[in-house]
Amino acid sequence: MHFSIPETESRSGDSGGSAYVAYNIHVNGVLHCRVRYSQLLGLHEQLRKEYGANVLPAFPPKKLFSLTPAEVEQRREQLEKYMQAVRQDPLLGSSETFNSFLRRAQQETQQVPTEEVSLEVLLSNGQKVLVNVLTSDQTEDVLEAVATKLDLPDDLIGYFSLFLVREKEDGGFSFVRKLQEFELPYVSVTSLRSQEYKIVLRKSYWDSAYDDDVMENRVGLNLLYAQTVSDIEHGWILVTKEQHRQLKSLQEKVSKKEFLRLAQTLRHYGYLRFDACVADFPEKDCPVVVSAGNSELSLQLRLPGQQLREGSFRVTRMRCWRVTSSVPLPSGGTSSPGRGRGEVRLELAFEYLMSKDRLQWVTITSPQAIMMSICLQSMVDELMVKKSGGSMRKMLRRRVGGTLRRSDSQQAVKSPPLLESPDTSRESMVKLSSKLSAVSLRGIGSPSTDASASDVHGNFAFEGIGDEDL
Repeated sequence: MHFSIPETESRSGDSGGSAYVAYNIHVNGVLHCRVRYSQLLGLHEQLRKEYGANVLPAFPPKKLFSLTPAEVEQRREQLEKYMQAVRQDPLLGSSETFNSFLRRAQQETQQVPTEEVSLEVLLSNGQKVLVNVLTSDQTEDVLEAVATKLDLPDDLIGYFSLFLVREKEDGGFSFVRKLQEFELPYVSVTSLRSQEYKIVLRKSYWDSAYDDDVMENRVGLNLLYAQTVSDIEHGWILVTKEQHRQLKSLQEKVSKKEFLRLAQTLRHYGYLRFDACVADFPEKDCPVVVSAGNSELSLQLRLPGQQLREGSFRVTRMRCWRVTSSVPLPSGGTSSPGRGRGEVRLELAFEYLMSKDRLQWVTITSPQAIMMSICLQSMVDELMVKKSGGSMRKMLRRRVGGTLRRSDSQQAVKSPPLLESPDTSRESMVKLSSKLSAVSLRGIGSPSTDASASDVHGNFAFEGIGDEDL
């Protein structure tokens, strides 16, 4: 998750008090909350009490006198690095102290009182599920409420997640991010003040072997079935005319398990597809469509005069990756601290093992770069769990003293309509060389001076690569 503090604001104190500087904390480029230096200092001191000073990153010190504009900008940069470091630390970033601080700050910034409301959550097939929640309910609470409404067993809740999406004109979804433990879903979606933004329930794992656990349950089976039909309809899963005919026949027979078994054999089953963007592979400014799944990033591309092609980048061959956000300078070429900033440009760059002893950087420029990074990390986490012999089956942690206030009647998952005829405009794809050894890729140098943040993620799964994988 990408934290940034791209700007500050001068605000008047309460009851006519003296003015102060407020720091706008953005998550994935969207305002999450507005806090003062003293609040962040209080968070730092609380974390220090709980975890010790040696664990924490450096925090910008207090100043005896008022800050100059240059010092305000310097403190903003230091606080931004601090928040990023805390979030990326496995211990600090998952702590209740850190996450509850951000939830409270989000609610206070958006000025949303705590009250019971009805929240709409969509399934992959567009079906609406209305749940009664509190505006102050965190992501885990809302996910539990949806599961209760659908009668999904507790031990399957962890197989699903809530995602913030933007609904497109064709009825499909553009994924913004997976809702996190530090935010309040009701506040997150309503603060965007647009009917385009929705919350969607979707499976949260990548390995189709885990489907077996979910399909043992009637509700889990229906959720997987509805998601798969939707993915086929929107072209996320690649099917031939013959495969489409077989799927439709199984659908007519209401053979959901057999339908899913066949779908599991199809290219891009269970993948998450992103909006069209630009990459420097295999050449600069190449239009691509990125999909994530099955421990890889897939790039569909078309070079001038060529048919549609696909290149696959395995997660186990990515040494590391980073998300970089940069803000173009105004036309004058200069910018005063915290002012005159344009739209944020996001890039995902990963260092890839093209062949033995040869690493190359690949860069994807997309507003969804952070979501791509989250997908990479979750695929690596899943690989490591599997490598250690762990299991996905688990119950969501319930907070101590927490009680569910759910009296809603249960709601069944509706079966989606029959598949439409395949889109004849969709082309078949030619696989690029799996080794990509002939591809020349430009490397990435140090971030430019207008880059506001760079998060580097080391890949523990990279260590397991052997010569047989090359």
